Amino acid sequence: MSLKSYLQRVIPERRHIQEHKHLRHFGDWLHDPNIWHLTRRSSAGGVAIGLFWAMMPIPLQTVFAAATAIILRLNLPLSIIFVWVTNPFTAGPIYYLAYKLGSILLDVPIQEDAFKFSIQWMTETLAHSWQPLMAGCLLLGVFSAAIGNVTIRVLWRILLLRKLEQRRRSRFNQN
Repeated sequence: MSLKSYLQRVIPERRHIQEHKHLRHFGDWLHDPNIWHLTRRSSAGGVAIGLFWAMMPIPLQTVFAAATAIILRLNLPLSIIFVWVTNPFTAGPIYYLAYKLGSILLDVPIQEDAFKFSIQWMTETLAHSWQPLMAGCLLLGVFSAAIGNVTIRVLWRILLLRKLEQRRRSRFNQN
């Protein structure tokens, strides 16, 4: 099975995305065929967009990823899928790693406060740690986007070369 046929099977259908309550506000832009095509460039770009926005600790990451994909005319479904790298199970460890990376990057001491689920604790902690968190999130976002983009391009190339080799072998066997 080719990467393209696999992706076509797992990505959401076009009409589901066009009818989504937050995304339907993009109107005619959602009818641009370029955001639906599975090419090496658009797929790698869609993955990169999704991974970048996944690392940002903001609400409505999906909407930002979709808007970026639409504006840059890259694969919309893949950008939406890869935003969900951060989900309720992975967000905590990812953002903690981002905070630690940002603290190292900005040369700020890492605060090891015990977690208390309260608005007061969250606002006090965020007031002291938002800069290292954002720096780390930007670093992780750019890094994961670059890795995702390169990975998809390399996989695409490997699968293309494998397909060409199979085609060459079948022609050779027929003669």
